[in-house]
Amino acid sequence: MSASALELHPSPQTCHWGVFDAKLPPVMEISSGDQVTIHTISGGPDVTPGPDSGYTIPPELTAVQREVPRPTVGGGHILTGPIAVRGAKPGDVLEVRILDVKPRMDWGYNIIRPLAGALPNDFTETTLIHIGIDIERNVATMPWGKELPLKPFFGVMGVAPPPAWGTISTIQPRAHGGNLDNKELVAGATLFLPVWAEGALFSVGDGHGCQGDGEVCVSAIETGLTGTFEFVLHKDRSLTLPRAETPEAYITMAFDVDLDEAARTALRRMLDLIQERTNLSREQAYTLCSLAADLRITQFVNQQNGVHCVLKKDMLHG
Repeated sequence: MSASALELHPSPQTCHWGVFDAKLPPVMEISSGDQVTIHTISGGPDVTPGPDSGYTIPPELTAVQREVPRPTVGGGHILTGPIAVRGAKPGDVLEVRILDVKPRMDWGYNIIRPLAGALPNDFTETTLIHIGIDIERNVATMPWGKELPLKPFFGVMGVAPPPAWGTISTIQPRAHGGNLDNKELVAGATLFLPVWAEGALFSVGDGHGCQGDGEVCVSAIETGLTGTFEFVLHKDRSLTLPRAETPEAYITMAFDVDLDEAARTALRRMLDLIQERTNLSREQAYTLCSLAADLRITQFVNQQNGVHCVLKKDMLHG
């Protein structure tokens, strides 16, 4: 059976704000192998440019801000979804192939808030800036004139959490994925998510025009993106944490309030991966990681800190 290509637009009927929950009803149902182009929006009324800014405010953003309740306890991320995958059950793995990612808004924003970010006590005033995006040239222009090349990716990609967790905030990345903020997840990368609920229930948002490892001030260039994804359901695999691949590398990820513990877990998951794909002993895998793998701080600001371990594929298969 051939896969189908589908499209999902943001609207008050297809977006949810700031939370993940296995009870959220799906807005679309797909089959394994389907491709879906998903459009996203970003930002609450407090960060949206004014009517005289010269920027284009998508009408769907205004509609979602007006009609979709913003949780009192939760994140600020507007997510498109959830999408149910037919046949997905707890214990499966959902492979999310990121085929394409493009900006769809001519602006983004960045914000510094007191008591947030990697330096919570260093800045006492809220600072909001709007950043122009040239979609055709794929660059962003900072208020002081510096142009930055865009490397767009979705900060939030996740499935529903275990039903027993109830409603959880989008702020913290966890075993279901969510606010990964991993800048390696650009077009061409593949994300693997453990399935925790019937249908998997995939949602996406928190578009980033570009971001440094760490996302130190707690925001990137926050903007709306369009992504095309291919979803493949695996019944013969199991995971406890998200993984990813790029054309060049394997990536394991972990999250913890303790950055050291997140690093240890990401490393242990890389040892697991190496042993799954080779006949190396755990000691040999540990040595290889010491010589060839990189531990990187994914983000240092989302309460559950993130670390990802990166190993070039030719270290295993060359």
